[in-house]
Amino acid sequence: MATTVIVDAFGGDKAPLEVLKGCERAVSELGTHIILTGDSGKIRECASAHRISLSGMEIEHADDVFDMHDEPKEIIKSGKNTSMARGLSLLAEGRGDAFVSAGSTGALVMGATFIVKRIKGIKRVAPAPMLPTNKGTFMLLDAGANVECRPEMLFQFAVMGSAYMEKVLGVKSPTVGLLNVGTEETKGRELETEAYRLLKESELNFYGNIEAREVPEGNCNVVVTDGFTGNIVLKLYEGVASLFGNRVKWLYSGAGKLGALFSLGKIKRFKKELDYRETGGSVLLGARKPVIKAHGSSDAYAFFNAIRQAQKCVEENVTAAIAEYVSGMPSADKEQDNV
Repeated sequence: MATTVIVDAFGGDKAPLEVLKGCERAVSELGTHIILTGDSGKIRECASAHRISLSGMEIEHADDVFDMHDEPKEIIKSGKNTSMARGLSLLAEGRGDAFVSAGSTGALVMGATFIVKRIKGIKRVAPAPMLPTNKGTFMLLDAGANVECRPEMLFQFAVMGSAYMEKVLGVKSPTVGLLNVGTEETKGRELETEAYRLLKESELNFYGNIEAREVPEGNCNVVVTDGFTGNIVLKLYEGVASLFGNRVKWLYSGAGKLGALFSLGKIKRFKKELDYRETGGSVLLGARKPVIKAHGSSDAYAFFNAIRQAQKCVEENVTAAIAEYVSGMPSADKEQDNV
């Protein structure tokens, strides 16, 4: 039976055209069944104008689009008739297996928490992007949703990240690093020192504290921190990637073009490793069903990969793996119920 992925047709800077193109490819190459949410008239008009087949897709009408400048909490209030809220509601109702949107991160986290709801025992939903290292990729979480965290929340981030890396990416016994200002066990605030203790006493493959400069080496598959720190790391990573891309262009400009001919394969591979489109998006770990946050400037290729990522989460039943691990945790570490 085909996986059904609900897609916000109006999330992102290049919607709905690039969304539809990505969905068309997913239907063709992945066999995905797509439910598009948004203005049905505009969706059909765009598809017709650009000769995009809507075969394998159905449309659920929503009048509005969630404004990026609106308060995230409005997604469960005045924003109920937006394409994002409609998609999240369909997911909660069981109409689809996963949801993809390139809209507001804050609104999507809020909607995943209060519409789709959290896995029982999970305290916070957290965005978890995949970022490149010298040895492959690693997962960073929280990347910006939960600015203030408690130690047990960081521990749960580690649990969820480990489950994703093992189930979706096939990493055996993934290593977990705690982002800190030093490697010593006593370094950091109370948040880090207590989180260190929880991680050390757990059955996770805990690497220990890791400084920011060590992260790109790739010694850890999962790096956990609070959302404030994580978002700074994420934005710095994106900025450095842009810097590297521009410097590579400069190095091989002018007379350097001759050298580029001999290094073209490596240059392309390096560029691909830095390209966010290859991953597709950031999975919001902790929700009862897979929710993928695609980059706001995603094109058709990025949307295709985001849908593929969502489908992989469904096929590997990541939420069930997280729920199973959390169910064995001490009750003191759990949230009693979802809101």
